Amino acid sequence: MLKYILFLFTSIIFIQSKAQWIDPEQKEMNADARKGVPGSFIQLSDGVTHYEKAGVAKQGVVVMVHGFSVPYFIWNGLFEQLVKQGFQVIRYDEFGRGYSDRLKQNYTSKVYSNQLKDLIKGLHINTPVNIIGVSFGGIVSTNFTLAHPQLVKKVILIDPASARNTVQGTVEETENFMGLNSDKRAESQLGDFVHPENFPNWIADYKVQMQYKGTRRALASTRFHYDTVNYLDRYKSLNTLKKPVLLIWGTEDHTVPFNYSDSIRAMLKVQFLPVPLAGHLPHLEKPEIVSKAVIEFLKK
Repeated sequence: MLKYILFLFTSIIFIQSKAQWIDPEQKEMNADARKGVPGSFIQLSDGVTHYEKAGVAKQGVVVMVHGFSVPYFIWNGLFEQLVKQGFQVIRYDEFGRGYSDRLKQNYTSKVYSNQLKDLIKGLHINTPVNIIGVSFGGIVSTNFTLAHPQLVKKVILIDPASARNTVQGTVEETENFMGLNSDKRAESQLGDFVHPENFPNWIADYKVQMQYKGTRRALASTRFHYDTVNYLDRYKSLNTLKKPVLLIWGTEDHTVPFNYSDSIRAMLKVQFLPVPLAGHLPHLEKPEIVSKAVIEFLKK
């Protein structure tokens, strides 16, 4: 009788797991998937990159680097404001996100730096750019600046990633876990806001990329392979380049807590803007405050 009960219980759990395991990654990222998608596409050395470029470079060029998993729509609002202020502005989807290619190789810091270098070259940008990175994009921007200092004029870090994730298991196990919890992963993105009710389309917009094969692997691979160096050491290294740096941080950030800003400011000379009543994405929750500070910093 006990064996039968155990068998029945195991069967129920298995059936429930199967019911939950409806893999959202059913489509290939290819030319058909990109039909009618706003923005432009360019073939780079590692694959096709989705980007948007707007404005005339009266005030210079700005490149915007998104975070760990939200594609370039994370820059909505600030992108348009910078264009209006006379900047040529470029935002793009990092490989494995949005409508850029899903790669077969490991997602290392070199892959991300090469993508941005190739994009700048491919778009024939012949002047040093101002680079803005949010969250994980902060460390991507920092590593790019350290690798190619001649290509960067000023650096803006918004709630930047400040500690490398401690990961256990394997890439495959992490990828499978992400698959079993795909809806929760999408819903968790609202934790970046103090007032998520102000962003009713955020989850639906985020889920678009989750349809494409290789998205989970990109995220899992990035966790394991991006960088083995302490992120704070990379920020400290920016000092040697003596480039102007603006650090912006939402005081109510629970993704990368606000007190982490103390660690960065202790080792990196920056102009600092704390943004009250804003979470992990202060440029979206307090656009007037952040856009004003960014524009003033860039025009100095």
